[in-house]
Amino acid sequence: MDATLAIVIAIVAVALIFDYTNGFHDAANAIATSVATKAMSARVALLIAALGNLVGAFISEDVAKAIWKGLIDAPEGISGLTIVIATLIGAITWNLITWWFGIPSSSSHALIGGLVGAALAASNAVHWWSFDGEKPLVQRAGGVIGKVLIPMVASPLIGFTAAFGLTLLVQWLFRKATRPKVGPGFRATQVAASSAMAVGHGLQDAQKTMGIITLALVIGGYQSHDDEHIHPWVKIAAALAISLGTYAGGWRIMKTLGKRVIEMDPVRAVASQTVASSVLFWMAITLKAPISTTHTITSAILGAGATRGRKWVRWRVVGNILTAWVITLPCAAAVGALSLVLLRAAGMP
Repeated sequence: MDATLAIVIAIVAVALIFDYTNGFHDAANAIATSVATKAMSARVALLIAALGNLVGAFISEDVAKAIWKGLIDAPEGISGLTIVIATLIGAITWNLITWWFGIPSSSSHALIGGLVGAALAASNAVHWWSFDGEKPLVQRAGGVIGKVLIPMVASPLIGFTAAFGLTLLVQWLFRKATRPKVGPGFRATQVAASSAMAVGHGLQDAQKTMGIITLALVIGGYQSHDDEHIHPWVKIAAALAISLGTYAGGWRIMKTLGKRVIEMDPVRAVASQTVASSVLFWMAITLKAPISTTHTITSAILGAGATRGRKWVRWRVVGNILTAWVITLPCAAAVGALSLVLLRAAGMP
C-alpha cells in the first residue's frame, strides 16, 4: 500500500469519527424540545432522530459540493491530504470541548473553520468571495463569505423571527382550546416536527462529511476534479456514522436546549422545530448553503420563548451560547492551523 492511499484511508476513518461526534453533539438539535415536553421518551426520540439523519443524508449532494469545491484550493498529493487531516483534528477537538461543557456550538462551523485555518497555515488559497451571475439569484454568492458567513448570520435571524411569529399564531389559533383536547394533536405534531428536524440535520451535516471525504479522494487522485458526484459508499458511510452518533445521544447539550434556555412547552416545541427544519431544508436545497443546525434550532427556541417576555429566557445561558457561536470559526481555525504545523513538524509535507 502506497503512502497516499494509506493517508486517504486514514482520512476517511477520521472523517467518519468526526461524523459520529457530530451526531452525538447535535442529537439535541432534533429531539431536545420533544423530550423536554415528554412528547417522546429519550430513547424513542433518539431512534427517530437517527433514522431521520440516515434518510436526510441521501436527499441531496449540494451541501457536500459546497464544502469540497467552493472553499479552498488544496494541492494534490500528500501535502494536500495533510491539510484535510489538520481540518478534521481541529473540528473534532472543538466538538469535544463544546460537548464536554454542554455548549450547543456548530459542528459545521468547526469543520469549516478547521478547513480554512489549515489552508491558511499551508499558504493555500481560500475562496473568500465569489459571485456567479449565471446562477439563480439566491445561489449567486459563493466562497466562505457567500456560502458560510452570510447564511451563518441569516439563518438564526430567520429562525428567531419566524419562530416568534409562528408561536404567536399558534397561541391565537388555539386560544380557546383546553390542554386535554389538543394535547394528543400537539404530541403527534412534535413527533413529526422532530422527524423533519432530524432529516434536515442529515441533509446538512452528513453531507459536510461527504464533502471532506470527497475532497480527500480528489486530492489523493482517486476521483477526477470533473466528477461532481458523491460515491455511493461515501454517502452510506457518512449516513451510518452520523446516525450511530445520534443514537448514542448528546445528553449534556440536550439538557441545555430542552431546559436551560427557556421553559419549554408543546406550543413552543412545535413552533421552534417546524421553523428550524424549514430553514434547514430551504438553505440546503434552494441556497445550497452549509448552515449550522445548532444555530438554527437554538435561535428558533429563543424566538419561541421570547413571546413570553424577556424574563422567561435565561439570558446568561444564551450569552454563553452566543459566545460559542462567535468563537467557533476562529477557534476551530486556530486548532486546524496548529494541527497542520504539528503534522509538518512530525515529518508530513
